[in-house]
Amino acid sequence: MKFLNKIITELLSQNEDLSAFNIILPGKRPVVFIKRILEQENYSGFLPNFFTIEELIQQIAEKQQLQGISLWLFAYSIYEPLPLIPKDDFASFLKWFPTLLKDWDDMMKFANDDQEVLEYMFKEERIKDWAQDLGDEEDTPRKKYLNFWRNMSEFLPILKQKLQEKNWATAGMIHQTARKNLEKFVENTYGNYVFCGFNALTLVEKKLMRSLLQVDKAQCFFQADEYYINDKRQKAGEFLRETILWKEFNEYRNFHWIENDFVKPKNIQLYEVAGNISQTKILPEILKTNDSEQDLSDTVVVLLDENLLPASLDALNLVENINITMGFPLGNLGFSNAIKHLFRLQKQLEKSSSSYYYKDVLAVLEELPNDEADAEIVSNFKAYLEEYNIVYISNKYLKEQLSSLSYYYLLLKPENVLSFLNDLQNFCYQLKFRELDDILYENISHFENAFRVIKNQISLYTVNVSIEILEVLLSQSIGSETIDFQGEPLQGLQVMGLLETRLLNFKNVIMLSVNEGKLPLGNSQNTFLPFDVRNYHDIPTFLDNDSIYAYHFYRLLQDSENISMMFNALSSGANTGEKSRFITQLEIESPHNLEHTIIENTSDPILENLITIEKSPEVLQKLEEWKGRVSPSHLTSYLYDPIQFYLQKILGTREGAEVEEELSSRNYGNLVHYSLEFLYKPFCGEILTASNLKSALLKVDEAIAHAIEKLKHQSEYYDKSMNYIHKAIAKKVIEDILTFDLQLVADGNSLKLISVESNFEKIPFYLDEEKTNKVQFFGYIDRVDELNGVTRIIDFKTKKVDNLKINITEKNIESYFCNVSNIMPMQLCIYQYALENSPEYKNKKIETGIWSFAGAKNGVVPLEITTGSLDDAMVSIKNLILEMLNPELEFSEKVVFKVDV
Repeated sequence: MKFLNKIITELLSQNEDLSAFNIILPGKRPVVFIKRILEQENYSGFLPNFFTIEELIQQIAEKQQLQGISLWLFAYSIYEPLPLIPKDDFASFLKWFPTLLKDWDDMMKFANDDQEVLEYMFKEERIKDWAQDLGDEEDTPRKKYLNFWRNMSEFLPILKQKLQEKNWATAGMIHQTARKNLEKFVENTYGNYVFCGFNALTLVEKKLMRSLLQVDKAQCFFQADEYYINDKRQKAGEFLRETILWKEFNEYRNFHWIENDFVKPKNIQLYEVAGNISQTKILPEILKTNDSEQDLSDTVVVLLDENLLPASLDALNLVENINITMGFPLGNLGFSNAIKHLFRLQKQLEKSSSSYYYKDVLAVLEELPNDEADAEIVSNFKAYLEEYNIVYISNKYLKEQLSSLSYYYLLLKPENVLSFLNDLQNFCYQLKFRELDDILYENISHFENAFRVIKNQISLYTVNVSIEILEVLLSQSIGSETIDFQGEPLQGLQVMGLLETRLLNFKNVIMLSVNEGKLPLGNSQNTFLPFDVRNYHDIPTFLDNDSIYAYHFYRLLQDSENISMMFNALSSGANTGEKSRFITQLEIESPHNLEHTIIENTSDPILENLITIEKSPEVLQKLEEWKGRVSPSHLTSYLYDPIQFYLQKILGTREGAEVEEELSSRNYGNLVHYSLEFLYKPFCGEILTASNLKSALLKVDEAIAHAIEKLKHQSEYYDKSMNYIHKAIAKKVIEDILTFDLQLVADGNSLKLISVESNFEKIPFYLDEEKTNKVQFFGYIDRVDELNGVTRIIDFKTKKVDNLKINITEKNIESYFCNVSNIMPMQLCIYQYALENSPEYKNKKIETGIWSFAGAKNGVVPLEITTGSLDDAMVSIKNLILEMLNPELEFSEKVVFKVDV
């Protein structure tokens, strides 16, 4: 019989009217199951009174509990005026007080006297045992440690006194006060108390139970099993073995109940799964195996990692009835993320209010709920940032672009924290009038309430609260909150955490993340109290937590029949891929056989299905139109990737613009190109003189400023980090090019500048001997000059020049330019062909070359045709174009490493 059924059966046998009983539970979850049992028993009387143990203790203490933000602020108001050295401000206070508070509560709950523990913490004799060689200076860890606990031994008693004066108390103080009031309570109470399903107990809980038992005002029902009670090595029975020895359990009053259910036959399946989310994928199959009729009312899915809840719900989407008791963490929802981003932005403004980092602003704009008007403003703003490549947004630009935004005021630096909280509260209030889904509405409502509470609490004190401190307070207020799911708690599949299964029993148990570090949690206590201090004063350590988790684990399993446990065998991040020690215990010590199944990621390797595009009549028509304007860059694009050539050059699509935090190689090249054009253009058609070039050298900064404006970049973009270095390198490259030309002129060479950034178009190039099939070249040449009577075509490149030699033979003439290694020579050949077929350059000697920015001081590297001729080169180029036009050949994607040229 299930544990709760046994309790109700026992109580009904004692008294048909259960209203005489006060049922005390570890938590509220079992109440709904008790009511169902009473309904099944056709009970028609008044219900018993239900209390959690904490509610009963608070009732005995007769104190109002103060917790969270209220307690933090009140505690600091007591701490601040004390003559303590050293003294922390509120921000520093919040870093250690929450942890100290938990330790202090533990002292009051489990130790006989918290003051005794505090004094023990700074006893010189104890400290010397582990810190004798740390020195006596004030800034040594030993001295800091002693000073901290001396201060706390003065501060905490005063805090306790001030709280008592207002009839307030921390959780630990409530336990301590209840201990003092216990005798009076036991004497005056007339209730019959029924304690159900307890395991590890605090001092007051233990004393309360025993005192009521002694006067026959209580009865206790424990759920234990011979398997772990009789075996003293089993940590699961550690606390209950102590309880059994109470003198109150004797020949007149038995200890209820020690069962013998764990050794009954059980079907235990162990799944070793490669990956965390992968565990959820096999849930549907396990459910089918456990119950072919799909009656899941006696089945529980226990999530030891709450982060698996969304994935688990997705995997269980075909299950008709699911009851989720865990709640969805508020901090994982979209609006919560938006508020986090907003606080990040405001913290940056506290440091520097002169500008905004674009990612901080976009993170807020994209996460907050936007109506149609706001969405359009945000879209235009993003386009503006991308067009002008704005990384740091000035206050002026922000106002120009976003002042019409309904929540623009939230992006500004507030006058003070209270006004910021007012703005946030009003913003949440206004949002609730929009059409929102239920989850978003609940998310916003929780934050609205949190902002109101924090504002009200802060206004009671004179403490200086920064945005950073406000974020900590908000995190405390929201961090533990969840959005509850709607469901029928007594029907269908139950999804719970381990602690929520207390007192409940299920036929089918499915547990996920049964990994070491999840079950048990291990040594993960956040505490200032060393292990030896906790152990000496009987304050729980991580070892006690291990025992508590062991009990919950074995208790859940003892009445079940079908057990499925999964653990993540993949080692990544904090997960070691190690199964829980409890699984190992079951394998070695238990009478059950565990069937071990390894679940691998069976998906086939992702095959790289390269894109192909057939040259349909429509595509061939586009290619026919393309023949009228063929650029060297088009051929280059095709060689790198025919698909990109088709998308960009034939269809005319463009890649989406993105903000460049660091200057790209392409825009670095443009920065130098535009600067050189600005400096050289005034001298087009002239023979360059030393005076021309020297005056140009004096205008380099002006030229760069012009180039920055042409790129639509902000000048501030180049004021720091790598962009500052890129700008300095660009300036050096420009000066090296001017200096090289100056040296040529100084050495007596005649250097005439013909054009810069000039274009050519409609240069015919025939693809057949009959000259019926032609393309027309067009393009831009960076610079054309005449050095000592020789016309030079100069192409500026960002990268270093590797290969400018052409070796064309009869064997390779057909395909010489059909690979990416000869792209630079191919471009130069087309430039030379274009000029030789232009009337103004007829019968002129023409050379081509590349001036690399990576070796600017070395001048132009000329193209050398060592074997073959320009005509041979154009034959290879013709074959490349014919391949591109061939209707039998598809455009096929290539995966190659591309280098900017």
